[in-house]
Amino acid sequence: MQMPLPDQRVLARRDEIIKALRQIVPGEGVIDAPHELRPYESDGLTAYRQPPMVVVLPETVEQVAAVLRYCKGQNIKVVPRGSGTSLSGGALPLADAVLLGMGRFKKILEIDYEDRLAVVQPGVTNLAITKAVEGEGFYYAPDPSSQIACSIGGNVAENSGGVHCLKYGLTTNNVLGVQLVTMEGEILRFGGKALEAPGLDLLGIIVGSEGLLGVVTEVTVRILPKPETAKALLIGFPSVEAAGQCVADTIAAGIIPAGMEMMDKPAIHAAEAFVQVGYPLDVEALLIVELDGPEAECSHLIQEVEAIARANQAGMIRISRDEAERLAFWAGRKAAFPAVGRISPDYYCMDGTIPRAKLPVVLRRMNALSEQYGLGVANVFHAGDGNLHPLILYDANKPGELERAEEFGADILRLCVEVGGVLTGEHGVGVEKRDLMPAMFSEGDLRQQQRLKCAFDPELLLNPGKVFPSLHRCAELGRMHVHRGAVPFPELPRF
Repeated sequence: MQMPLPDQRVLARRDEIIKALRQIVPGEGVIDAPHELRPYESDGLTAYRQPPMVVVLPETVEQVAAVLRYCKGQNIKVVPRGSGTSLSGGALPLADAVLLGMGRFKKILEIDYEDRLAVVQPGVTNLAITKAVEGEGFYYAPDPSSQIACSIGGNVAENSGGVHCLKYGLTTNNVLGVQLVTMEGEILRFGGKALEAPGLDLLGIIVGSEGLLGVVTEVTVRILPKPETAKALLIGFPSVEAAGQCVADTIAAGIIPAGMEMMDKPAIHAAEAFVQVGYPLDVEALLIVELDGPEAECSHLIQEVEAIARANQAGMIRISRDEAERLAFWAGRKAAFPAVGRISPDYYCMDGTIPRAKLPVVLRRMNALSEQYGLGVANVFHAGDGNLHPLILYDANKPGELERAEEFGADILRLCVEVGGVLTGEHGVGVEKRDLMPAMFSEGDLRQQQRLKCAFDPELLLNPGKVFPSLHRCAELGRMHVHRGAVPFPELPRF
């Protein structure tokens, strides 16, 4: 995995740059000591590490704008960072770049229950939004497994999902507006408090843009009333294929659960040993299906799901008796990633999405790849929307195992695209999937995406080395040249 070569001219001016940044963000807002930079050397994809040149921790929007304006004027790269939980290397630093940490932006600015929205700063954690509104019977729907730690700004960057995204959508479906600072230091607003903003859907390109277009400094999110009833079913199957077919049959029947998650045997055993919530250990696959809404609707849908499950060889079905048991069912699933750390020295978490109907065939071929590479795999899926999270088990201390794990993961993602899926469901591209983008997009597609980046960041200073396998200069992509304020063909209408 290659990153852009450091600009030695920038590194030679490091002391000068640090002095200028301290004038913009005084006090303890600039970190430059080598041992203090270590916590920032990677994000959740810890296989790749690189200490940044310097870390800046602004507290105000004006400071963010001033830092970006200074960096643009000095041709210095900038890598935005939230809580550092990204699993795709989206916040991996560069040796010649300023790492712009947004962790100090952690205020909830406004809660409007009447219009069902909250305005928050990007450093507010995902779970903190729900905690802030649950007293009035509301919650924030997207719930990544890392929700206790991941920040809403990072959720916007990666378009994060979670176990309830099947019914309630990803981050993009729950964000109404953002405030964004461009590389030029211009403060812009996209969207707002209304359900739909007029004009171009620029908000739609900001959510999921992985820090390539600007730095988010404020987010307006949708909050929802807590459902009247929520029940979870724990369903055991004799094979992952049977469980996968149950998923496909449930959605085909027109049932959209609030959440529908699957774990295979290795993941089940790891999660049960970790949280001890009563998962069955004699099954090959486990489905957690949550249904919510009015009591009568939930009761009816539970019967429908039970019938579909039994038609697919389900041997065990448990229905949560109360709220505590429902949360216990989910506790094991949400702890699956750290739980797998108990059975393997290292694991590599993948993130691909496939059509639900392809789940059984993909699982079979994934097992064959596991044998081919000689590496185990524990499978945890957002099964309802086809978002796979295979955890490839390896030992980084054994020569060649990390490289085999990466090759195994790349083959899984190529398989996802082959069956009609995509490279990522919620973790983003970052550096992890960057070199696989040509498997999904043509050269023309990639160039068009880069033209969009050029419109926001002409000098390519924001988060370079991410998403695009090869980054072209904007001039090579036909970016319009403006000379002394004059543009070609001025008579044409522009927007």
